Amino acid sequence: MQLFYSDVFVLPLPPGHRFPMEKYALLRQTLLASGDFAPRDFLLPPAADDATLALAHHPDYIARVSRGELSPAEQKAIGFPWSAAMVERSRRSTGATLAAARAALEQGCAANLAGGTHHAYADRGEGFCIFNDAAVTCLKLLAEGAIGRALIVDLDVHQGNGTASILHHEGRVFTFSMHGAGNYPFVKEQSDLDVPLPDGCDDATYLARLEENLTLAFDLARPQLVLYLAGADPYQDDRLGRLGLSAAGLLQRDRLVLEECRARRVPVALAMAGGYARRIEDTVAIHAATVALARQRCWQP
Repeated sequence: MQLFYSDVFVLPLPPGHRFPMEKYALLRQTLLASGDFAPRDFLLPPAADDATLALAHHPDYIARVSRGELSPAEQKAIGFPWSAAMVERSRRSTGATLAAARAALEQGCAANLAGGTHHAYADRGEGFCIFNDAAVTCLKLLAEGAIGRALIVDLDVHQGNGTASILHHEGRVFTFSMHGAGNYPFVKEQSDLDVPLPDGCDDATYLARLEENLTLAFDLARPQLVLYLAGADPYQDDRLGRLGLSAAGLLQRDRLVLEECRARRVPVALAMAGGYARRIEDTVAIHAATVALARQRCWQP
């Protein structure tokens, strides 16, 4: 199973910044230390170029990001100050999801150890997201003729508003988002299938809702590729989550998604998306368990 990373491009963030960027490097270290993955399994992806990004983003926005011309208000909405490293990392993270999708089409399953930047719109970034890796990946593979239909299963605790907006008129990509009803973004977009959840939602309720709607999403989408945004932030001790899932519940969530892909023989590319637990070790452990399970469920198309 191939794993793609971009954590070597370090963003210069102020101390105490709300986004724990170090989780990505810690995740890679944890997976390597587990003995389940060899160094050759970890690959640094190529950066997404302007033409690829422009399949989902306005050229003017791409140019202003690249040249450092975002206004202070735009940078505040993203949550990161501009830097050359931010641009390179964002391009590489998008490239990582695209590379994982290509690998999944050949091998059944692959993962981006970051990604899931689902709040980025065509013309702006929001919520720690600059470029929308899932939308770019689907549109690139569709343009190439590598796939004819795709399904985005977004189980980050926050709605994939940017993804829904970019792909609203793209009938070949089905967007499924299951998220906290009262959480960010407070003005939601319309996905093809939205499942809002109340604050404090527990394992049993979450898993029942997921099982029912996952089957529906697959039936409606008839995908040739699944992009799975496996956010760790539905966790009960996540600072930004507001749901009540245990680590065991999150692993069962992953199992439901991966088994559905396996049963239907649909390749799946994973992205880690959000995770902001009070203890960063909890976030890393949840992400690591997701990747380890995906490795066990990997299959050849």
